[in-house]
Amino acid sequence: MMSDTAHYARMAKAIAYIQANFQAQPSLEQIAEQVHLSPAHFQREFSEWVGTSPKRFLQYLSLDYAKSQLRQHNAQSVLDTAYATGLSSPSRLHDLLVQIEGMTPAEYKHGGKDLEIAYQCAQTLFGEVLIASTAKGICHLTFIQDRENALQQLIAQFPNAQFVEQGTAFHAQALTIFNHENRSIEQIKLHLKGTDFQLKVWSSLLKIPMGEVVSYGEVAHDISQNKAVRVVGSAIGRNPVAVLIPCHRVIQSTGRLGGYRWGTERKTVLIGWEGAQKHAF
Repeated sequence: MMSDTAHYARMAKAIAYIQANFQAQPSLEQIAEQVHLSPAHFQREFSEWVGTSPKRFLQYLSLDYAKSQLRQHNAQSVLDTAYATGLSSPSRLHDLLVQIEGMTPAEYKHGGKDLEIAYQCAQTLFGEVLIASTAKGICHLTFIQDRENALQQLIAQFPNAQFVEQGTAFHAQALTIFNHENRSIEQIKLHLKGTDFQLKVWSSLLKIPMGEVVSYGEVAHDISQNKAVRVVGSAIGRNPVAVLIPCHRVIQSTGRLGGYRWGTERKTVLIGWEGAQKHAF
């Protein structure tokens, strides 16, 4: 049986091909050939993975769709009210109550000296991740290519902490975000290393509902830093917890997706997948 990571790689390759050849409107046969499957097999596998057809999926990645999303709202309406309305909306796949607690100066200035950090690797719909937590909550969730390199990057952030490879209840709870059959309300705690400004930016991102996007300028407006869009963008790029803090839902004001710490291809897939899920219910 194909792993989730291998499945993701195949679907991502197909999506990248469709995007690159969007003007030519490639046929189902041409797309399936790129991933070495029969058209029927590809259509079935893709639909099972995302819940809709490849053609329908791509509409959620179009520039026109992104622009229409940005036109529909402004920072005041979306970031001030969307999180509350999203929690009661049937269109949300995952109803999450995410709480952020910043690490104390002593905890991060001394390299995590008094912290014990549990970590594990896990397969997800969007590739393999490394997830880690302290006794207070999730402190790290990143998509990875190489396990050893990813672990060394984590250790470099907390060089004096004690690390133990094991799963925790925090991990199990957080990983439900990748389970498209889970619709229960969960409370997930994050315990993050960051400046006050970064924590403020990351908290703002929690307000963006699944299946929607906002611009970097809207996030800056939400935290009353209208003239600091570039600095806000830098803080977004340093987000240590993928998906749970949905930095992938922030795009350029032009409607283009912009960069992503874990690759623009993965950002594209996440936005398209969430758009499809939102409209499926």
